[in-house]
Amino acid sequence: MPKDRAIIVLTAPSGAGKTTIAHRVLEERPGLSFSVSATTRDARPDETDGEDYHFLSVDEFEKRINRGDLLEYEQVYDGLYYGTLKSEIAEKSKDGGVLLDIDVKGAVNVKKAFGDDALVLFVAPPSVEELERRLTGRGTETDDAVTTRLARARMELGMQDEFDAVVVNDDLDEAVEETLSYVDRFIQS
Repeated sequence: MPKDRAIIVLTAPSGAGKTTIAHRVLEERPGLSFSVSATTRDARPDETDGEDYHFLSVDEFEKRINRGDLLEYEQVYDGLYYGTLKSEIAEKSKDGGVLLDIDVKGAVNVKKAFGDDALVLFVAPPSVEELERRLTGRGTETDDAVTTRLARARMELGMQDEFDAVVVNDDLDEAVEETLSYVDRFIQS
């Protein structure tokens, strides 16, 4: 019998492809809703507030932390917060599954909070060298930002065993199919 409410988390180091996989999973499984994360970073030119992220000031984000409005949050880099609003999960999990695309430490917190009621998949790059190529290829990061993200990625790669499964994103189509397989099994359990 399918789950009435399913929390599915994709997590990965920055640049591993979790957001691309998340979008493809949502296209293939229209019954899933996307949980829009909150962040204090500036929007990229192709991003829309409320669709890609809830873009908040540091002050507003900290007020929401103090009010207990966040399921999980992380100050990923100095002055840069990411988190999941409880209201997103409450609203979007009413009619079935909700998909979260969040950072690794946040995913650990969601897994601790929901246990077996959450499927947490770690999307891994095929190598750190490939991850660096992807980050620099974006053209949105300074050299210092790439260096910082790679250092964090090494730490995050060491945490992958804490999750339900690892999907290596070497071939995007294969990674999407593998992710869909895990999602389908979880929802049907």
